[in-house]
Amino acid sequence: MLELSIIWVGILLVSLLFASFSGKTAAVGAAAAEGVQQAVEFCLSVGGMICLWSGLMEVMRRSGLTARLSRLLRPVLLRLFPGAGARAETLDALSMNVSANLLGLGNAATAAGLRAAREMARAADGTVASDELCRLVVLNTASIQLLPVTIAAVRESAGAAVPYDILPAVWITSLCSVTAGLLAAALLRRVWR
Repeated sequence: MLELSIIWVGILLVSLLFASFSGKTAAVGAAAAEGVQQAVEFCLSVGGMICLWSGLMEVMRRSGLTARLSRLLRPVLLRLFPGAGARAETLDALSMNVSANLLGLGNAATAAGLRAAREMARAADGTVASDELCRLVVLNTASIQLLPVTIAAVRESAGAAVPYDILPAVWITSLCSVTAGLLAAALLRRVWR
């Protein structure tokens, strides 16, 4: 972390030096002020969208909709994570994680993913990550999405006329990345053993 701070301070000092030598300190100051304004607007718009969808996920959880979604996802999840069927908490956390990822809510998916990983680690011996835990990490990294809410919010804040026109590309790349990740995990599991 210290190294990153040193790099940022160095970049700032070099840019200020070049601005003072070229006589463009006013332009650098104006650009910095404009950048700060754009960063704040961006954070507020994306943060608002994340809050909205995270709240929706909480409403879904409290209304029992996620339990129904869990039952719907149960056959797929039990096939991918056979050990998760032994513990209801693990299966619930997995279904919340997968549901949030399908909606493109990476931030909302993180808490459920960590809870599922913790439950899986308790079931394992604790010294080595189990195959199921590795598979969970692969699925979260590949992040299959049906509705990329966060990306659409970023596109909308950047001025895209139709933020969701990327859906076909997102579906194809999500499917390809998840398939490649699961195949790689299966291959490495066989090679590693």
